[in-house]
Amino acid sequence: MKKRNQTSPMEFVFLGITENTAWQGPLFGVFLVIYSITMVGNLGLITLIRINPRLHTPMYFFLTNLSFLDFCYSSVTVPKMLANFLSERKVIGFSACVAQMSLFIIFGSAECYLLASMAYDRYVAICSPLLYSVTVSLKICILLVAACYVAGVVNSVTLTTSTFLLDFCNSNIINSFFCDIPPLLALSCSDTHVNELLVFAFGGFIQMSSLCIIMVSYVFIIIAILRIRSTEGKCKAFSTCASHLTAVSLFYGTIIFMYLRPTSSYSLNQDHVVSVLYTVIIPMLNPIIYSLRNKDVKDTLGKVLSMGSSQH
Repeated sequence: MKKRNQTSPMEFVFLGITENTAWQGPLFGVFLVIYSITMVGNLGLITLIRINPRLHTPMYFFLTNLSFLDFCYSSVTVPKMLANFLSERKVIGFSACVAQMSLFIIFGSAECYLLASMAYDRYVAICSPLLYSVTVSLKICILLVAACYVAGVVNSVTLTTSTFLLDFCNSNIINSFFCDIPPLLALSCSDTHVNELLVFAFGGFIQMSSLCIIMVSYVFIIIAILRIRSTEGKCKAFSTCASHLTAVSLFYGTIIFMYLRPTSSYSLNQDHVVSVLYTVIIPMLNPIIYSLRNKDVKDTLGKVLSMGSSQH
Protein backbone atom coordinates (compact mmCIF):
# COMPACT_ATOMS: atom_id res chain seq x y z
CA MET A 1 0.00 0.00 0.00
CA LYS A 2 1.44 3.35 -0.97
CA LYS A 3 2.05 6.10 1.53
CA ARG A 4 -0.61 8.71 2.02
CA ASN A 5 0.45 11.88 0.22
CA GLN A 6 -1.18 14.70 -1.67
CA THR A 7 -3.06 12.15 -3.80
CA SER A 8 -4.24 10.07 -0.83
CA PRO A 9 -6.42 11.96 1.66
CA MET A 10 -5.97 11.51 5.39
CA GLU A 11 -9.70 10.91 5.70
CA PHE A 12 -12.83 10.40 3.62
CA VAL A 13 -16.21 12.05 4.11
CA PHE A 14 -19.43 10.05 3.62
CA LEU A 15 -22.46 11.70 2.08
CA GLY A 16 -24.48 8.85 3.60
CA ILE A 17 -27.88 7.62 2.50
CA THR A 18 -29.37 11.11 2.49
CA GLU A 19 -28.13 14.65 3.11
CA ASN A 20 -31.54 15.72 4.45
CA THR A 21 -30.92 16.45 8.14
CA ALA A 22 -34.60 15.94 8.99
CA TRP A 23 -34.26 12.25 8.07
CA GLN A 24 -31.12 11.55 10.14
CA GLY A 25 -32.97 10.83 13.41
CA PRO A 26 -35.74 8.63 11.97
CA LEU A 27 -33.24 6.70 9.82
CA PHE A 28 -31.03 6.14 12.87
CA GLY A 29 -34.00 4.61 14.68
CA VAL A 30 -34.97 2.39 11.73
CA PHE A 31 -31.47 1.06 11.12
CA LEU A 32 -30.82 0.60 14.84
CA VAL A 33 -33.90 -1.66 15.01
CA ILE A 34 -32.80 -3.56 11.88
CA TYR A 35 -29.26 -4.05 13.20
CA SER A 36 -30.60 -5.19 16.58
CA ILE A 37 -32.80 -7.77 14.84
CA THR A 38 -29.76 -8.86 12.78
CA MET A 39 -27.63 -9.38 15.90
CA VAL A 40 -30.36 -11.17 17.87
CA GLY A 41 -31.43 -13.26 14.86
CA ASN A 42 -28.00 -14.46 13.79
CA LEU A 43 -26.48 -14.93 17.24
CA GLY A 44 -29.74 -16.50 18.43
CA LEU A 45 -29.73 -18.98 15.53
CA ILE A 46 -26.12 -19.93 16.30
CA THR A 47 -27.06 -20.48 19.96
CA LEU A 48 -30.11 -22.62 19.11
CA ILE A 49 -28.01 -24.84 16.84
CA ARG A 50 -25.30 -25.19 19.48
CA ILE A 51 -27.65 -26.21 22.33
CA ASN A 52 -29.59 -28.85 20.37
CA PRO A 53 -27.48 -32.01 19.67
CA ARG A 54 -29.96 -33.01 16.93
CA LEU A 55 -28.83 -29.96 14.97
CA HIS A 56 -25.15 -30.92 15.02
CA THR A 57 -25.20 -31.97 11.36
CA PRO A 58 -23.36 -30.64 8.27
CA MET A 59 -26.38 -28.59 7.12
CA TYR A 60 -26.56 -26.74 10.44
CA PHE A 61 -22.77 -26.44 10.61
CA PHE A 62 -22.93 -24.45 7.38
CA LEU A 63 -25.94 -22.52 8.63
CA THR A 64 -24.02 -21.56 11.80
CA ASN A 65 -21.21 -20.20 9.67
CA LEU A 66 -23.69 -18.33 7.44
CA SER A 67 -25.16 -16.64 10.52
CA PHE A 68 -21.67 -15.76 11.74
CA LEU A 69 -20.78 -14.28 8.33
CA ASP A 70 -24.02 -12.29 8.19
CA PHE A 71 -23.36 -10.91 11.66
CA CYS A 72 -19.80 -9.87 10.70
CA TYR A 73 -20.86 -8.66 7.26
CA SER A 74 -23.41 -6.30 8.76
CA SER A 75 -21.20 -5.24 11.68
CA VAL A 76 -18.45 -3.98 9.34
CA THR A 77 -20.71 -1.22 7.97
CA VAL A 78 -23.83 -0.60 10.07
CA PRO A 79 -22.32 0.63 13.40
CA LYS A 80 -20.32 3.30 11.54
CA MET A 81 -23.43 4.27 9.58
CA LEU A 82 -25.43 4.58 12.82
CA ALA A 83 -22.73 6.78 14.37
CA ASN A 84 -22.73 8.99 11.26
CA PHE A 85 -26.48 9.58 11.53
CA LEU A 86 -25.72 11.35 14.84
CA SER A 87 -22.61 13.20 13.62
CA GLU A 88 -22.30 16.49 11.77
CA ARG A 89 -19.12 15.36 9.97
CA LYS A 90 -19.46 11.84 8.61
CA VAL A 91 -15.76 11.02 8.33
CA ILE A 92 -13.61 7.89 8.29
CA GLY A 93 -9.81 7.77 8.43
CA PHE A 94 -7.82 6.46 5.46
CA SER A 95 -6.64 3.33 7.34
CA ALA A 96 -10.14 2.68 8.75
CA CYS A 97 -11.56 2.93 5.22
CA VAL A 98 -9.00 0.38 4.00
CA ALA A 99 -9.88 -1.96 6.91
CA GLN A 100 -13.64 -1.57 6.34
CA MET A 101 -13.40 -2.38 2.64
CA SER A 102 -11.00 -5.26 3.25
CA LEU A 103 -13.21 -6.96 5.86
CA PHE A 104 -16.36 -6.30 3.85
CA ILE A 105 -14.91 -8.05 0.78
CA ILE A 106 -13.60 -10.98 2.87
CA PHE A 107 -17.00 -11.68 4.43
CA GLY A 108 -18.93 -11.04 1.20
CA SER A 109 -16.68 -13.32 -0.89
CA ALA A 110 -16.69 -16.02 1.78
CA GLU A 111 -20.50 -15.93 1.84
CA CYS A 112 -20.60 -16.60 -1.92
CA TYR A 113 -18.68 -19.86 -1.53
CA LEU A 114 -20.45 -20.77 1.70
CA LEU A 115 -23.79 -20.62 -0.12
CA ALA A 116 -22.22 -22.85 -2.80
CA SER A 117 -21.05 -25.29 -0.10
CA MET A 118 -24.59 -25.38 1.30
CA ALA A 119 -25.92 -26.21 -2.18
CA TYR A 120 -23.39 -29.04 -2.45
CA ASP A 121 -24.50 -30.30 0.96
CA ARG A 122 -28.14 -30.41 -0.19
CA TYR A 123 -27.10 -32.12 -3.44
CA VAL A 124 -25.35 -34.95 -1.58
CA ALA A 125 -28.18 -35.27 0.98
CA ILE A 126 -30.86 -35.65 -1.71
CA CYS A 127 -28.96 -37.35 -4.55
CA SER A 128 -26.61 -39.64 -2.55
CA PRO A 129 -28.17 -40.03 0.92
CA LEU A 130 -26.39 -43.34 1.66
CA LEU A 131 -22.98 -41.69 1.15
CA TYR A 132 -23.89 -38.46 2.94
CA SER A 133 -22.10 -39.12 6.24
CA VAL A 134 -18.89 -40.02 4.41
CA THR A 135 -19.00 -37.43 1.62
CA VAL A 136 -19.94 -34.53 3.89
CA SER A 137 -17.98 -35.40 7.03
CA LEU A 138 -17.04 -32.86 9.69
CA LYS A 139 -13.50 -32.73 8.27
CA ILE A 140 -14.81 -31.96 4.79
CA CYS A 141 -17.14 -29.29 6.21
CA ILE A 142 -14.28 -27.57 8.04
CA LEU A 143 -12.10 -27.67 4.91
CA LEU A 144 -14.90 -26.19 2.80
CA VAL A 145 -15.50 -23.34 5.26
CA ALA A 146 -11.75 -22.67 5.51
CA ALA A 147 -11.55 -22.54 1.70
CA CYS A 148 -14.38 -19.96 1.70
CA TYR A 149 -12.33 -17.66 3.92
CA VAL A 150 -9.12 -18.20 1.94
CA ALA A 151 -10.93 -17.19 -1.26
CA GLY A 152 -12.30 -14.15 0.56
CA VAL A 153 -8.86 -13.07 1.76
CA VAL A 154 -7.28 -13.46 -1.70
CA ASN A 155 -10.10 -11.45 -3.32
CA SER A 156 -9.94 -8.81 -0.60
CA VAL A 157 -6.17 -8.29 -0.75
CA THR A 158 -6.27 -7.96 -4.54
CA LEU A 159 -9.22 -5.58 -4.84
CA THR A 160 -8.50 -3.47 -1.74
CA THR A 161 -4.83 -2.97 -2.64
CA SER A 162 -5.59 -2.06 -6.25
CA THR A 163 -8.30 0.40 -5.15
CA PHE A 164 -6.18 2.28 -2.63
CA LEU A 165 -3.21 2.51 -5.00
CA LEU A 166 -5.35 4.92 -7.01
CA ASP A 167 -5.03 8.69 -6.68
CA PHE A 168 -7.85 10.58 -4.98
CA CYS A 169 -6.76 14.11 -5.85
CA ASN A 170 -10.09 15.64 -6.87
CA SER A 171 -12.20 14.94 -3.80
CA ASN A 172 -12.40 12.89 -0.61
CA ILE A 173 -16.21 12.85 -0.50
CA ILE A 174 -17.66 9.32 -0.90
CA ASN A 175 -21.22 9.22 -2.19
CA SER A 176 -22.10 6.24 -0.02
CA PHE A 177 -22.40 5.23 3.64
CA PHE A 178 -19.37 2.92 3.66
CA CYS A 179 -16.07 2.36 1.82
CA ASP A 180 -17.16 0.33 -1.18
CA ILE A 181 -15.38 -0.19 -4.50
CA PRO A 182 -17.84 1.50 -6.93
CA PRO A 183 -18.05 4.91 -5.20
CA LEU A 184 -14.29 4.97 -4.62
CA LEU A 185 -13.59 4.20 -8.29
CA ALA A 186 -15.99 7.00 -9.23
CA LEU A 187 -14.08 9.29 -6.85
CA SER A 188 -10.59 8.57 -8.21
CA CYS A 189 -8.82 10.85 -10.70
CA SER A 190 -6.70 7.91 -11.94
CA ASP A 191 -7.46 5.64 -14.86
CA THR A 192 -9.67 2.95 -13.30
CA HIS A 193 -9.90 0.57 -16.27
CA VAL A 194 -7.47 -1.90 -14.70
CA ASN A 195 -9.44 -1.79 -11.45
CA GLU A 196 -12.68 -2.47 -13.30
CA LEU A 197 -11.03 -5.44 -15.00
CA LEU A 198 -9.83 -6.75 -11.62
CA VAL A 199 -13.34 -6.42 -10.16
CA PHE A 200 -14.72 -8.32 -13.15
CA ALA A 201 -11.94 -10.91 -13.03
CA PHE A 202 -11.63 -11.63 -9.29
CA GLY A 203 -15.05 -10.56 -8.04
CA GLY A 204 -16.72 -11.97 -11.13
CA PHE A 205 -14.91 -15.29 -10.83
CA ILE A 206 -15.95 -15.75 -7.19
CA GLN A 207 -19.55 -14.75 -7.84
CA MET A 208 -20.03 -16.69 -11.07
CA SER A 209 -18.07 -19.82 -10.08
CA SER A 210 -19.99 -20.14 -6.81
CA LEU A 211 -23.26 -19.44 -8.62
CA CYS A 212 -22.41 -22.15 -11.18
CA ILE A 213 -21.81 -24.65 -8.36
CA ILE A 214 -25.22 -23.74 -6.93
CA MET A 215 -26.99 -24.01 -10.29
CA VAL A 216 -25.38 -27.36 -11.20
CA SER A 217 -26.21 -28.72 -7.74
CA TYR A 218 -29.84 -27.72 -8.11
CA VAL A 219 -30.13 -29.20 -11.59
CA PHE A 220 -29.22 -32.60 -10.10
CA ILE A 221 -31.42 -31.94 -7.06
CA ILE A 222 -34.46 -31.15 -9.24
CA ILE A 223 -33.85 -34.28 -11.34
CA ALA A 224 -33.65 -36.37 -8.16
CA ILE A 225 -36.81 -34.79 -6.71
CA LEU A 226 -38.77 -35.42 -9.93
CA ARG A 227 -37.88 -39.12 -9.64
CA ILE A 228 -39.54 -39.34 -6.22
CA ARG A 229 -42.94 -40.95 -6.71
CA SER A 230 -44.89 -39.63 -3.73
CA THR A 231 -46.00 -36.00 -3.60
CA GLU A 232 -45.20 -35.90 0.11
CA GLY A 233 -41.65 -37.07 -0.57
CA LYS A 234 -41.18 -34.41 -3.25
CA CYS A 235 -42.46 -31.67 -0.94
CA LYS A 236 -40.24 -32.83 1.92
CA ALA A 237 -37.15 -32.92 -0.30
CA PHE A 238 -37.85 -29.51 -1.79
CA SER A 239 -38.59 -27.94 1.62
CA THR A 240 -35.00 -28.64 2.71
CA CYS A 241 -33.82 -26.45 -0.19
CA ALA A 242 -36.43 -23.67 -0.18
CA SER A 243 -34.72 -21.50 2.47
CA HIS A 244 -31.35 -21.81 0.76
CA LEU A 245 -32.82 -20.91 -2.64
CA THR A 246 -34.46 -17.82 -1.15
CA ALA A 247 -31.19 -16.69 0.48
CA VAL A 248 -29.25 -17.30 -2.76
CA SER A 249 -31.73 -15.32 -4.87
CA LEU A 250 -31.60 -12.30 -2.55
CA PHE A 251 -27.82 -12.29 -2.13
CA TYR A 252 -26.69 -12.94 -5.69
CA GLY A 253 -29.32 -10.70 -7.25
CA THR A 254 -28.03 -7.62 -5.43
CA ILE A 255 -24.30 -8.49 -5.56
CA ILE A 256 -24.24 -9.17 -9.32
CA PHE A 257 -26.20 -5.96 -10.03
CA MET A 258 -23.80 -3.95 -7.88
CA TYR A 259 -20.40 -5.16 -9.07
CA LEU A 260 -20.57 -6.83 -12.48
CA ARG A 261 -21.08 -3.71 -14.56
CA PRO A 262 -18.85 -0.84 -15.77
CA THR A 263 -18.33 2.36 -13.77
CA SER A 264 -20.12 4.39 -16.46
CA SER A 265 -23.40 2.66 -15.61
CA TYR A 266 -23.30 3.49 -11.90
CA SER A 267 -26.27 5.41 -10.55
CA LEU A 268 -25.08 6.20 -7.05
CA ASN A 269 -28.51 7.16 -5.71
CA GLN A 270 -29.96 3.89 -7.02
CA ASP A 271 -26.92 2.03 -5.70
CA HIS A 272 -27.66 3.33 -2.18
CA VAL A 273 -30.83 1.24 -2.18
CA VAL A 274 -28.99 -1.85 -3.46
CA SER A 275 -26.17 -1.34 -0.93
CA VAL A 276 -28.66 -1.13 1.93
CA LEU A 277 -30.26 -4.36 0.69
CA TYR A 278 -27.12 -6.49 0.77
CA THR A 279 -25.34 -4.88 3.72
CA VAL A 280 -28.29 -4.32 6.08
CA ILE A 281 -31.50 -6.06 5.01
CA ILE A 282 -30.27 -9.48 3.79
CA PRO A 283 -28.20 -10.25 6.93
CA MET A 284 -31.37 -9.53 8.93
CA LEU A 285 -33.60 -11.66 6.68
CA ASN A 286 -31.44 -14.81 6.46
CA PRO A 287 -31.99 -16.07 10.05
CA ILE A 288 -35.71 -15.27 9.71
CA ILE A 289 -35.92 -17.19 6.42
CA TYR A 290 -34.14 -20.24 7.85
CA SER A 291 -36.04 -20.16 11.14
CA LEU A 292 -39.54 -19.81 9.70
CA ARG A 293 -39.05 -22.59 7.17
CA ASN A 294 -37.19 -24.99 9.46
CA LYS A 295 -39.21 -27.25 11.78
CA ASP A 296 -36.19 -28.34 13.88
CA VAL A 297 -35.12 -24.75 14.55
CA LYS A 298 -38.70 -23.72 15.41
CA ASP A 299 -39.07 -26.71 17.75
CA THR A 300 -35.80 -25.84 19.52
CA LEU A 301 -36.86 -22.20 19.86
CA GLY A 302 -40.22 -23.32 21.25
CA LYS A 303 -38.53 -25.49 23.88
CA VAL A 304 -36.18 -22.69 24.92
CA LEU A 305 -39.06 -20.22 25.23
CA SER A 306 -41.21 -22.70 27.17
CA MET A 307 -38.32 -23.42 29.56
CA GLY A 308 -37.84 -19.69 30.09
CA SER A 309 -41.54 -19.10 30.79
CA SER A 310 -41.78 -22.11 33.16
CA GLN A 311 -38.88 -20.76 35.23
CA HIS A 312 -40.83 -17.52 35.73
